[in-house]
Parts: sequence; C-alpha cells; structure tokens
Amino acid sequence: MIGLACALVLRRRGLRVTVLEAGEAVREASWAAGGMLAVEDPENPATLLQLSRYSRVLYDSFLKEIEELSGLRVPLRTHETIQIANAGKTASAGRMLSRDEARDLIPGLAGANHTYLLLEEASLDPRELCTVLRAAAIAAGVALHEHQRVVSIEPEGRDVLLTTVHGPVRADACVNCCGAWADSLDASAGVAPSKGQMLVIAQPDGPPLTRVLRSSEVYLIPRGDGRIVIGATVEDAGYSRQVDPAALSLLRRRAAALWPPAAEAPELESWAGLRPVSTDGLPTIGRCEYGDATRFLAAGHYRNGILLAPGTAHAIADLVCGVTPAIDLAPFAPHRASIQPVCDKHFAAAL
Repeated sequence: MIGLACALVLRRRGLRVTVLEAGEAVREASWAAGGMLAVEDPENPATLLQLSRYSRVLYDSFLKEIEELSGLRVPLRTHETIQIANAGKTASAGRMLSRDEARDLIPGLAGANHTYLLLEEASLDPRELCTVLRAAAIAAGVALHEHQRVVSIEPEGRDVLLTTVHGPVRADACVNCCGAWADSLDASAGVAPSKGQMLVIAQPDGPPLTRVLRSSEVYLIPRGDGRIVIGATVEDAGYSRQVDPAALSLLRRRAAALWPPAAEAPELESWAGLRPVSTDGLPTIGRCEYGDATRFLAAGHYRNGILLAPGTAHAIADLVCGVTPAIDLAPFAPHRASIQPVCDKHFAAAL
C-alpha cells in the first residue's frame, strides 16, 4: 500500500516510476489489515496525530483519483466508531457517550459500565483498496514488476544501483517501502515484524452491527455485507504467519465481552499478517544519508498503514521532488535516536 501510493503520486508529478515487488503487490500487511482510518484512536502515539490528520484530509481525493484511474470503487464501509476509553488516555476528539447512548448506537452492547467515546471515523475493506490502487497505479503508467526481489542497493555516483533477482536496475532515486522487510535493504532502518492474527465472523441474527466497536484489546469492524472482522493480536513472533486457534479464541472472547452476539457467530475466515513496526511505534519517512545517491525510506507504519498511505506518499513525493513537505517530518526521520518503546505486545503474555 505504501509503495504503490508513493509510486502513484510520483508518477502523477511527471516522474517515470518502477515498483520492484518481491512477491505479489499489496499482499502482505496491507491485505491483512483491518481498514480503520483511526485518526483519533487514543491508543496511537500522540506524535502521530499531525500526520494522521494530514493523511485523512487527503483521503477523499486519493480514493477519487484511484477510482477514476481504475474504473473501480472503494466504498467506505462504516462512518463512526465507538471507542472504549481507558483511564489515563486523553482523547483528542470525539464525544463522550453515556452507556445508554452507546447501547442505542450498538444494539446488543454489553452492559459493563465503560466510558464510551463516539468518533467520526470511517473504515473500508483494505482488500478492495489494494485491488483498486494496484489497478490505478498501472493505469497511471507505473511499471510494476512482481516477483522481482531487490537483493541490494548501492550508490553509483549520484544514481542508485539496485541488484534484483533478475538483474541490475539503475535509478535517479529509490524509496525503500519494504514494510516488515525494510531492514533487509537497510540494516539501520530499525523496522521489525509484528504479527497480527484476525478472524471474520458472520453477522448474527438480530440488529446488525453498523459501527466499529473498539477497545485497547480488540476491535469489531462490520463490513456491511454480513461480515464482521475481529482483530487483532499484537505479537513478537518473527516472520511467522501461523494462525493459532488459541489466539482466535482469545480474540473472540474479548470481542464477546464487548458485544455478546459475537460469541456464537460462525467463523468465516482467519489469517495472520506482519505489520512493520519501529522501536517507538512511529513510521519512518525521509531521506537516508547515503553518499551522493538519493535514497529514501517509507516504512514502519505499524497498525496505521492504510490510513497513512496518502500522507506518506505526498511527503515522499515532496522530498523526491525537492519540495518542502506540508508537515514536519522530523519525528519520523530515518535513523532518529531511539526513544522509549511504546509498542505493547499485549497478546504475547496471554497466549
């Protein structure tokens, strides 16, 4: 998602753009994501808020552009989120709800005496977005080469030499958008995989779930077509994509504790994906010090890659084109000093 979004914006600015993809495009973290445009999620690092809001402002035009290029549509599946607010977490937006107000908006909501926050926050189906973005990038003239893994990147004067499994590729500049594999091309990128497992249940009988319901431990995302996505674990498990029935059972129990109809609903699908996460939980976006060669990094988007794709793409395009970005990228600079880790692998102990 990040790589193709960057490619599309660069192409629309008049550059010739080639994407070198190790496997199939948008089939890693993007395909496995939940799809919440969670700008105001109180669980996000506060430093992320400016970039999140910037990217959300760009989102409507981003969707319009890729829909026009591809001839396909990406509908927003929900428009509001009910957030279980935790003590000590400051909400930057939203309206506090009483328990009765929350139960009016989410029929079947558990009777626990939580603090509820109503957020004007959309969600979409990432797999629809992935399909449409891929088609749009190709229609715009981006050269997409799948199954062409980059083995190494070296400076060649002011140019960049990329060695791939099918031979060398030379470019004026390159952007490392390799997600959880970013360190394979830049050992100092500081990005590692964070495993996330999810499942999909069928909408139970009774009033449908029409809003996202989210706590710090679980979320339920209705797709509006009879499916509800429940996610997601946050695990330090290397590059393992194994689906663990115990993890899915834990997710379902946590979902049912918020919305009891989820307890017995049929399971339709499950999967595991690998989020790219940096030590401080913030994405890495910027130019790398690499001799005279022009090399950039756009990775480490963790749980917000879908949301941050347009903002990241415009920021990278600004940097590549020598334009001052619209927002301050200093907090996301490559090779920044590491700060206290904030990524809570809160499912690992429970499993």
